[in-house]
Amino acid sequence: MARCASGDATASGVPSLKRRGVREERSRWKTTTSERHWPLGRLRRQRLDRHWAASDANDVEEEHQIYREDAVLEYSQSGERIRGRRNIQASRFVQPSRKRFTVRRILGAADLWITELVINYDARPFYTVSIMEFKDGKVARETQYFGDPFEPGPSRRDANRLLRFIFGAVRSSAVQDC
Repeated sequence: MARCASGDATASGVPSLKRRGVREERSRWKTTTSERHWPLGRLRRQRLDRHWAASDANDVEEEHQIYREDAVLEYSQSGERIRGRRNIQASRFVQPSRKRFTVRRILGAADLWITELVINYDARPFYTVSIMEFKDGKVARETQYFGDPFEPGPSRRDANRLLRFIFGAVRSSAVQDC
């Protein structure tokens, strides 16, 4: 049994904060009883998965459950800023195009999450990055960036050919054939 500087005996060598009178910080996020036992990262990821699945299924009610009532959505390239969950929902509802969502990856921790995805508007792909900032368990701010697909430059096209020639059927993960 190890002893810490305060003289408390510990099995792991790390003193228990509870014994020293320091209380565990309570979560500020409003969650259901079953969610209290999940790590926050797993909860955020689960909510993001539901959000993007609902977006792809055109389920406008479920899609917008992730947002706070006072959420802000920014489209930096067009300069649009939409305030309020209902206004965000309404702006997406009136879009005439048929949208499909393909999530490529989701990265994040704590209150900042980034999704890289392809949104097809009427079968035209837009490569998209969504940055979501959470507050009290829901999205308070989202910023989306869109990029059109483009052909690789001649130097990368030549590099692709060279790699295929050198490695045959083996493809480089760094340079993909376009």
